[in-house]
Amino acid sequence: MRKLKIIEHISLDGVIQTSGEDDDFPYGDWTAPYRTPAGRDAILAAQGASFDLLLGRRTYDIWSLYWPKAPSSPMADGLNAATKYIATHRPDSLEWGPSEGLGPDIIEDIRRIKSLDGPDLILWGSSTLTSTLLEHGLAEEVLLIVYPVLLGTGKRFFTEGTSARSFELVSTQAMPSGIILTTYKVAGPLKTG
Repeated sequence: MRKLKIIEHISLDGVIQTSGEDDDFPYGDWTAPYRTPAGRDAILAAQGASFDLLLGRRTYDIWSLYWPKAPSSPMADGLNAATKYIATHRPDSLEWGPSEGLGPDIIEDIRRIKSLDGPDLILWGSSTLTSTLLEHGLAEEVLLIVYPVLLGTGKRFFTEGTSARSFELVSTQAMPSGIILTTYKVAGPLKTG
């Protein structure tokens, strides 16, 4: 069975929104000043040599404007080669491939995809899917790329009403730029005292 990992760039106050998602977002690409070769290499290692992508339609549309035209690099080559499974009502308009639109029952389609042979799956962005994946026990790991900034406004990693969950620390790595990469394993329902 394929594993599913959620990867998110996130501010200290839980914002994951960047430019390209909403013209009214005031901070553009707030992650750019913190990018380093060491951070890139850590993200590439976390993705693995081969992977497929699970994306929401908005993330797919934003990425499809950039990555197919990006110069060859380990990141661009990996994203372009990955099969992209897209939560969309418009599967006939998926031009950046290889791609497959998920059907109306997203949960069952993700279970089906996870049961197939193939590389592990990565969900980048797509905050709407994040809560759904965790609620239905479909994600095994969460990698948070935490930036030393407070944004105060923007789309948050988890929506209000997300089911309570427990996580176990797998690893943490600090980058010289101040970014901290922390990987958690999904442990199940919230445990209280």
